[in-house]
Amino acid sequence: MLDSLYLHLYRRAPAYLWLLVAVTAVGRYFTLTINLTNSLPGSVFIVCKGTVPKLGDLAAFRYAGGVVYRRDTLFLKRLAGVPGSVVAAKDAGDGYRDYFLDGQLVGRAKPRSKGGIILEPGPEGVIPPGHYYMVAPNPDSLDSRYAAVGWVADSQIVGRAFNVF
Repeated sequence: MLDSLYLHLYRRAPAYLWLLVAVTAVGRYFTLTINLTNSLPGSVFIVCKGTVPKLGDLAAFRYAGGVVYRRDTLFLKRLAGVPGSVVAAKDAGDGYRDYFLDGQLVGRAKPRSKGGIILEPGPEGVIPPGHYYMVAPNPDSLDSRYAAVGWVADSQIVGRAFNVF
C-alpha cells in the first residue's frame, strides 16, 4: 500500500508542486469559503481579500466574538449601511424590534436565538466613520441588528464576497 502511495507521489510530484505554488500565490488575494448556515442564499463563496465592498455588495468580515460563534469567525453579509446612514429601531412587541436604515425596513430582531440565548439589540443612531451596517435576508441571521455584531469596523472587513453556488 505504501509503495503505491510513494509511486503515485513520485510520478505526480511536479503537478502537486505547481498546485501548491498556485494555492499559495492565489491565497494571498482570494479565499474560498462555505456558508454553513442558511443566512444567505448560496453555500460557496469566493472572497477577494482587501477589496473594499460598496453599498449593496456581499462583504466578508471577521466577527468580533461573543454570542454563539468564536472570535474571528468569517461572516458573510450584505453591506446595507455606510457611515452617515441612520439606524432606528421600533418595538414590535414581545421583545421583537424592527430595524430601519434611512427609513427603510431592514429586518426584525428577535429577543432570543433558536438555541434560547438572549440577544441584545443592536446599535441605533448615525453609523460612525469607519463602520458599516451588515444584514442578511434570513430572520435568524446574526447581523448588525444585534449587539453581538453591531457596527462592523473597517479593520474587521476582509473583502468583497461573491456567490459561486
